[in-house]
Amino acid sequence: MREAARKAGNSEVLDRYAADYPVDPARGPHDQPQSMCPAFGSLRVGLRMQRTGTVLSGSACCVYGLTFTSHFYGARRTVGYVPFNSETLVTGKLFEDIKEAVEDLADPANYDAIVVTNLCVPTASGVPLRLLPKAINGVRIIGIDVPGFGIPTHAEAKDVLAGAMLQYARSEAEQGPVAAPKQRSDRPTVTLLGEMFPADPVGLAQLIAPMGLATGPVVPTREWRELYAALDCAAVAAIHPFYTASVREFEAAGRSIVGSAPVGRDGTAAWLDAIGAACGVAQDQIDAAKNAALPAIEAALAAAPIKGRVTVSGYEGSELLVARLLIESGADVPYVGTACPRTPWSAPDRDWLEAKGVKVQYRASLEQDIAAVDEYRPDLAIGTTPVVQHAKQHGMPAMYFTNLISARPLMGVAGAGSLAQVINTAIGNKHRFTKMTEFFEGVGKDMSAGVWEDTPQDRPLFKKKFAAQNIAARKASEAVGK
Repeated sequence: MREAARKAGNSEVLDRYAADYPVDPARGPHDQPQSMCPAFGSLRVGLRMQRTGTVLSGSACCVYGLTFTSHFYGARRTVGYVPFNSETLVTGKLFEDIKEAVEDLADPANYDAIVVTNLCVPTASGVPLRLLPKAINGVRIIGIDVPGFGIPTHAEAKDVLAGAMLQYARSEAEQGPVAAPKQRSDRPTVTLLGEMFPADPVGLAQLIAPMGLATGPVVPTREWRELYAALDCAAVAAIHPFYTASVREFEAAGRSIVGSAPVGRDGTAAWLDAIGAACGVAQDQIDAAKNAALPAIEAALAAAPIKGRVTVSGYEGSELLVARLLIESGADVPYVGTACPRTPWSAPDRDWLEAKGVKVQYRASLEQDIAAVDEYRPDLAIGTTPVVQHAKQHGMPAMYFTNLISARPLMGVAGAGSLAQVINTAIGNKHRFTKMTEFFEGVGKDMSAGVWEDTPQDRPLFKKKFAAQNIAARKASEAVGK
C-alpha cells in the first residue's frame, strides 16, 4: 500500500510521516509496534473538540470499527462517512463526493472546523484532500491522511491532527487578529503538550506559580480558539515527547520546547529548572518554586512507598514518566517499553532511567514486552492488554497501563503518592493468582485448553502437510494472476 500511495502522488505525505514518526527498518515486516488503527487517535482528538465536525473516508468496515471511539469516549457526536466503490475510487468521483459532503456540512452556526480523514485505501489511491477548500462558509476545512501503513501508532496520529490544526491557526494569527480565548492569564504561560489526567494541569499551575508563570492550554485542545492561546506562550512543555509535528509549529512560532515532566522529586526539580530557564525566570524565583514543592513531594513519596519489581510497557507516551515515578517511590523497575519513538524531548527521562540501570525500549513490540516479563519475572507487570494476559496466565499480577495507570495524576505532589495504593494492592494479590493457577492446573492450554472427554492431541505432521498444500495453492494462484 505504501508503494501504491507513492505511485498515486502521496510520496510527500509518506516522506514527512517517515521523518516525523520513524521506525526501525531492520525489523522488516515487524517495523511497527502492534497498535490499534492509528485513526483511533486522530478521531479521538477531533471528537473531543467543541464545534468540530468529523468526516471519515475509508472502507466501510474500518469506519464501522472506528465509530467505537465515539461511543467509548462518550463523545455523543455524529461521525460523517463518505462511502465509495471501485468506480468512484478509480475515477476520482470519491474526491468530488467528499467535497460535496463537506460543503453540505459546513454551517458556521454549528462548526468552527471540519476534519476530513483519509484512511488506508483512499490514501493508497491518492485521494487528494489537499485540494479541498481551506474554508467553506467561514468554516475551516482540514484534510489529513492517517494510513496504518504510514503512521505507526494511534498516539502519533493525535499529533497529525494537532499539528495540522496548529499550522492552520498559526497561519491565521500571522494574517491578522484572531479570537481571544475565553480566559487569558496576565502572566506568561506554559503550553502543555500531550493528553494528561485532568488534575495534572492544576498541579502544574501550582508548581510554576512562584516563578510568576501560569499554565496555558493543553494540546490537543478542546476548542479552536485555544489553539491561538497555545501558540501565544512563553514556552511549551512537551509532557508527551512524540508530538513532532506540533513541536514543529511551535518552533516556527519561535517558542522553546522543554522535555520531561515534574514526576517525583528529581523530575520535578529538573523540570522547574528547565522551565525557568526557557522562560527567562530569575534563579531566586526558580529556587522558591523548588523549595515550595520538593519537600512536600519527598514527604508524599516517603508516606507511600512501593516495594517490589515492576515492568512497564504501553503505547500512550508517558511510560518513561511512570517508570521514573515508580523508582522514586521505591520500586525496582528493570524494563520500560514504549511503542512511541525516541525523540530529543524524552532524553532527560531516558538518561535518568538508564543511569538507574533500566532497559529503555523505544518502538517496543509485543514480543519484546512479553520477553521482558519472562526474563525479569516481576511482582507486577504493567502493560497493554496482551502483556497483561500473558502475565496473568503465568500467575503474575498485571495491570492495564491505559485505564489503570495513565488515568491517574502523575505530576507534582498529587502524583507522588497516587500509584502506591493501586500498585501495592495488585502486588499483594499474588496469592490469588497462585491459587487460581493451582486450581486450573491440568486442564490444558493452547489447543488443549478446556474440558474434554478425549484430550485433543497435537498433530504436527498433519499441520505440515496442509501448510505445504497452502503454499502450493498460493503460488498457483499468483501464477494465474500474472
